[in-house]
Amino acid sequence: MSDSTVTGPDGHRDEVAVPRTVAVRDGGGVRTLRERFRRPRRPRLWFEILLIGASYWTYSLIRNAVPEQKREALRNADAVWWLEHQLGIAVEASVNHAADSVGWLIIGMNYYYATLHFVITIAVLVWLYRWHPERYAPIRLVLFATTGVALAGYYLFPLAPPRLMRGGHFIDTVMVHQTWGSMASGDLKHMSNQYAAMPSMHIGWSLWCGLTVFALASVPWVRVLGLAYPALTLLVIVSTANHFWLDAVGGVLCLAFGVGVARLWYGRWPQAPGAGLGSGAGQPA
Repeated sequence: MSDSTVTGPDGHRDEVAVPRTVAVRDGGGVRTLRERFRRPRRPRLWFEILLIGASYWTYSLIRNAVPEQKREALRNADAVWWLEHQLGIAVEASVNHAADSVGWLIIGMNYYYATLHFVITIAVLVWLYRWHPERYAPIRLVLFATTGVALAGYYLFPLAPPRLMRGGHFIDTVMVHQTWGSMASGDLKHMSNQYAAMPSMHIGWSLWCGLTVFALASVPWVRVLGLAYPALTLLVIVSTANHFWLDAVGGVLCLAFGVGVARLWYGRWPQAPGAGLGSGAGQPA
């Protein structure tokens, strides 16, 4: 409060109390700062390119730095194969041999496995950036958190893919058909950790792509393609003997974790209308 002088009807000057605006320092500044960082804003192109490039380089570096624990990875593969038999879902070998019997089909799957994993994910990121910038940051966080938690799986549970199992009778389709592709086969195998099959990020990333497209696309047939993409990816990773069914389950769980992280950070589901730019619309992040 402060005193101010006013002139009354009789000409006398009286002192009256006038309220003064007081800055409240009860942690509001910290709260405002937190809300500022949590509010999605329009992304900067150069920053996104740098961030995605650096993140993928870091992911690859850490993934490949995990010790290749061959003995434990093969033992874990035997355990997963045994569990799938108990669950009645151990049909990967049959799918692998059936797909390999059709030359053009398995060659196409080899190239699909090697390329679309990256191409489609980048394409969806570009699409989000261009057409849905208000949703870009929350959905990108889902992808990053999904990929980050997968690193823990590679370290804690080394797992050989079916094609490297002892006595599993699986066909390494890239080796047999001499197609360019898997970083874990042929001359490229020394550039990638061969025993990081659990969880499957082919499934984690493809499901992220599919659900994002299904949630945000306006054209019906594009939404259908969004859902078909992870389903086809599941068939490919099994047909090429790069993953078990349960590896795919691990990928789904990683994605669920990523969605949960984004939900906690932004306070809304990533695709929810309220997760948009809000008052920060048009401002670069």
